[in-house]
Amino acid sequence: MNTSKKKTVDIGEYKYGFAMPERSVHKTMLGLRKNVVAEISRVKGESKWMRDLRLRAYEIFKDKPMPEWGADLSKIDFNAITYYLKATDKQSASWDDLPQEIKETYDRIGVPEAEKKFLAGVSAQYESEVVYESVNRELDRLGVIFCDMDTAVKKYPALVKEYFGTLIPAHDNKFAALNSAVWSGGSFVYIPKGVEVKLPLQAYFRINAEAFGQFERTLIIAEEGSSVHYIEGCTAPIYTTSSLHSAVVEIFVKKNARVRYTTVQNWSKNIYNLVTKRARAEENAIMEWVDCNIGSGVTMKYPAVYLAGRGAHGEVLSIAYAGAGQHQDAGAKMVHLAPDTTSRVISKSVSKDGGRTSYRGLVHIGSGAKNAKASVVCDALLLDNLSRSDTYPTMSIKENSAQIEHEATVEKIGTEKLFYLMSRGIKKEDAEGLLVNGFISPVVKEIPLEYSIELNRLINMKMEGSVG
Repeated sequence: MNTSKKKTVDIGEYKYGFAMPERSVHKTMLGLRKNVVAEISRVKGESKWMRDLRLRAYEIFKDKPMPEWGADLSKIDFNAITYYLKATDKQSASWDDLPQEIKETYDRIGVPEAEKKFLAGVSAQYESEVVYESVNRELDRLGVIFCDMDTAVKKYPALVKEYFGTLIPAHDNKFAALNSAVWSGGSFVYIPKGVEVKLPLQAYFRINAEAFGQFERTLIIAEEGSSVHYIEGCTAPIYTTSSLHSAVVEIFVKKNARVRYTTVQNWSKNIYNLVTKRARAEENAIMEWVDCNIGSGVTMKYPAVYLAGRGAHGEVLSIAYAGAGQHQDAGAKMVHLAPDTTSRVISKSVSKDGGRTSYRGLVHIGSGAKNAKASVVCDALLLDNLSRSDTYPTMSIKENSAQIEHEATVEKIGTEKLFYLMSRGIKKEDAEGLLVNGFISPVVKEIPLEYSIELNRLINMKMEGSVG
């Protein structure tokens, strides 16, 4: 990563590419060393068990090789990144109490307005720490816990220790080890037995500093018969240097519970987005990932569901958009471990101006997972002759009673459809947008209305002048 130039570049169509002056009350030295990991733990005032976990993870990170599959990660320089930056000395429960530049950032993104209209709780992370949290009082009455992970480690240590790192241990992969060593912020959600959270909870992650790494950690526990919808959004300024976003998400869906996790990722193109997300679904539980990847220069992300209880169901509905200089390597993993489990994957990707999308997926039917059913549909739309789409499906079937479906299509935007719409008086640019939005509609319709409108608008912005 080149750190010789410290300036933003022309943001063009990316409206979230603005940057505020960097401020910090604490910032670690450049690069990653054992003393940096220890410093992060010390500044946070953590207990010995978490500090020891971080230091063990750091040693694992050092020993783990870089992935040699997927996107090109050869330009990542771990010594050119700042791993912890605390922008303010306290967390706020009122927008008015935030420092002006942080408040202005979230005002421009629209988080306060979203909170007023349709959210049960909101958490906003700026750089390494959550700077704002607000939770509907009704959730407190129901016993729902929605807070940042740092608070959870201190207030609910027994609960965190029971689950933290059990689905995604530090040795899972190099970036899971990195996150385990330097994690900061993220969300902790606990839904008690039988509680239905009717409005979404949202976390918003913003990187403002240059050559920075954001490593939030999210843990969601939905007890028996409960339900929750958690939404996250992500943006960052555009710099001439690269930054790294490497999150870990662990979700536990107990018997008859339901969790939906929606991501609208709109990072700027100077971000490496390397994320590990995994859920475990017990008997008759439902786990749904709705994954929308529009931004970043490189994304590697494969949400997984471990179907551990009889009758459990998992879904991944994903959209990937890749323009010039972007590689979206995304997909899903469905691991069937119990009888009568079902899974569905719908992947939609759009590539233009030489962008590249890849679907990389796994369906595993384990021994004993009798009568399991899995369906995978991968559809790619290429908007020009420069762009590329790849599909890398893996099937591992250990039970003869399994029913497996896999379908993959690659197509170009239909000239006949385009001509038909234009013959009805629709401008070419609008017709192209309609066709693309129609292509991705099976996923978009699963997103709450306010978010689907914004997603369609973002896609239309990306589409301007893209075909022809």
